Amino acid sequence: MSKPQADPVLVEIVAGTLAAIEKEVETSIGRTSRSPMIRDAHDFRAGIHDRQMRKLTGRSYSALVQPVVRDYPIATMAPGDVYFHNDVYLSEGGIGHLPDLCVTVPVFADVDGAPTVVAFVQAFGHHDDIGGAVPGSMPSAATSVFEEGLMVPPIKLWDRGVPNESALKIMTRNSRMPDSLAADLDAECSACLAGARRLGELFDRYGVEAIEACFEATLTSSTEVYRREVLSQIPDGTYVWEDYAEHDGVDEPQLHRQRITLTMDSTADVPLVIDFTGTGPQAKGPINHCGDYADGNFLKKWLAPVLRNLAATPERMAQLDVNEGVVPLIEMRFPEKGTLLTPVFPAPTNARTFVILRLLGVLAGVLAKATGGRMPADQETIRYTGVYGTDADGEPYLMREVLGGGSGGRYYADGEDTIHVVPDSRNLPTEFTESRFPLRIERLALAQDSGGPGRYRGGCGYEKDIRVLRDAHFMSIADRSILSCWGVKGGKAGRPFSITVDPGGPDEHEVDALADAEPLRAGTVVRVRTTGGGGWGDPLERPVDEVLQDIAWRKVSVDGARRDYGVVVREDGSVDADATDRLRAEVRGARPDVEPFFDRGPGYALLSGGASANEFDFL
Repeated sequence: MSKPQADPVLVEIVAGTLAAIEKEVETSIGRTSRSPMIRDAHDFRAGIHDRQMRKLTGRSYSALVQPVVRDYPIATMAPGDVYFHNDVYLSEGGIGHLPDLCVTVPVFADVDGAPTVVAFVQAFGHHDDIGGAVPGSMPSAATSVFEEGLMVPPIKLWDRGVPNESALKIMTRNSRMPDSLAADLDAECSACLAGARRLGELFDRYGVEAIEACFEATLTSSTEVYRREVLSQIPDGTYVWEDYAEHDGVDEPQLHRQRITLTMDSTADVPLVIDFTGTGPQAKGPINHCGDYADGNFLKKWLAPVLRNLAATPERMAQLDVNEGVVPLIEMRFPEKGTLLTPVFPAPTNARTFVILRLLGVLAGVLAKATGGRMPADQETIRYTGVYGTDADGEPYLMREVLGGGSGGRYYADGEDTIHVVPDSRNLPTEFTESRFPLRIERLALAQDSGGPGRYRGGCGYEKDIRVLRDAHFMSIADRSILSCWGVKGGKAGRPFSITVDPGGPDEHEVDALADAEPLRAGTVVRVRTTGGGGWGDPLERPVDEVLQDIAWRKVSVDGARRDYGVVVREDGSVDADATDRLRAEVRGARPDVEPFFDRGPGYALLSGGASANEFDFL
């Protein structure tokens, strides 16, 4: 029997309703949770999936329903059930590290007089502490997942509306922030249950068959749009590129390789093949990511937003959702077990952002090679920094945030400043930080000269000065402190990440980007400077008036204008046009006949034995 055809008007109604429910779930979590990471930094997201476990919404990535259904068959589920998991190795690739806690609620509708699962509402987010060796559950020198916190495989956290108090006691007992954890879990469970009720009302109003036909139409349309508008921009052929994480917290800094061989065949049913063969061995430290589960389902949806840059216009790119419709178009091929993307239990994973963020850049880089540069330069927009100690009342505190960085320059525009790859995430407000913790924020600004020079400049990172008012410790989980965000097609690399204690003072010193417990005496300032995005195109082609505007906005210094753009500015702020022309001509004349397509910055030579580029960096 053929499936019912979807009413096109109803398809739009359903799509709008799904987006509204997803937003309502996230808003509810944000307003009722307790931890700064969830409530204020917004480091979480929701997702809606059909009963085939396919992601229907596209404004945010989410975890997977597959591990829940694997352990709790759909036929055993009942209204009011809530499922929970955070086990990296039993999440089918949907959970990257233990602080990411996932709540899943089945949606029920009446089918032939019986309540039947017809969809799922899910939320997962990064929580303050789930146990482990250090506050925040992200030990930078972990060599085993057992050091990273409490592992919970899929369990039934609520049974027909009744919370499992024993499980909640175990989880909160293992956390240094038990009250925040309990409140966050309650907020997430309640929000997803409310979202499930809202979605159930949609099925009740229009009927299961009609709604599921709309689901099918939405995903089919997405598949065809990506095939026709996006993948068609990639010339048939095979392309190779690689990039690196720089350290794992255990061994000395080195090039931890992530390689993609991309094959495009527009005549094939599955036109795009992403092959990770050549990716480096599993690290001793916690930068591994379990990507090779569920046929790479999570990674397909994680990487697919990069493809949107191939849309005809930026406006069209913003209209394209990433839902399960992209999955049939991509085949992923993983190397043997024991690599950065195929780690063997119990390899640590808490800093897996070093790998999955880099993969976004590797895919962008290989697509840039395929398309002659019609992709943005590199960005690094997640790193975890924080301060912990004891407040004036003798209570422990943890102030942690996920500061963004600059995005890469694009073929049509500069990169954006201080963005975060997690939708709607943000830095902690100064007023909140100073009222809740014994800290004072003395400076929050753009990091001048951090954006990679280019015809289109990379976005700037943050510069944040934090003064501790009581003895405390500083922590950091960050990459790109040696290797920079790369520039493309003549654009130059951005400035790397850095942490400076007592800047300008007698005890000034740099802190490693992977640090668990840097001691800070009361009154000390710690400066965090995040990465700038890579530049796109020749910086000598940037119009002089745009460089002057950058100086006025304090994104580029006068010295940086001369050094990076060949623009000579007099003391009165005017441009010396003749000197500028001479300097730009001199810089052009000194260039080699053949330059690499990518600029990795000076840090690459430090880890590569002196090389400035690799064999894949040339067209």
